[in-house]
Amino acid sequence: MATKIFINLPIQSLDRAVGFFTKLGYTFNPQFTDANATCMVISEDIYAMLLVKDFFKTFTKKEIADATKVTEAIIALTEESRAAVDARMEKALAAGGVEYKEKMDQGFMYQRSFQDLDGHQWELFWMDPAAIK
Repeated sequence: MATKIFINLPIQSLDRAVGFFTKLGYTFNPQFTDANATCMVISEDIYAMLLVKDFFKTFTKKEIADATKVTEAIIALTEESRAAVDARMEKALAAGGVEYKEKMDQGFMYQRSFQDLDGHQWELFWMDPAAIK
């Protein structure tokens, strides 16, 4: 069995977060969804658990970072092409996300970045497979 990754992110509103990420083309696993959390399916092996802040607090003794003020993490996801990067980015912006860094084009790698409704930073990138050695 391949290792799977579950990114846990605190959110203000479950409905608002689900609405935003649905507009980006992601789906949710109803088996792991209730009033406190949902499981966003990013790929066969990558998931984002979107947890309402009060519920998120039950998993940690530390303060929860306010992602609108500090960077807690940057979630970087690959896309199949430059066009796919642009398409997902445009969906993020149309859904209320904010571009937080200018696009980066190094020829062999193309990247765009947005901040979601709760301030979490996401990077979408394409890398030419021929450039990977």
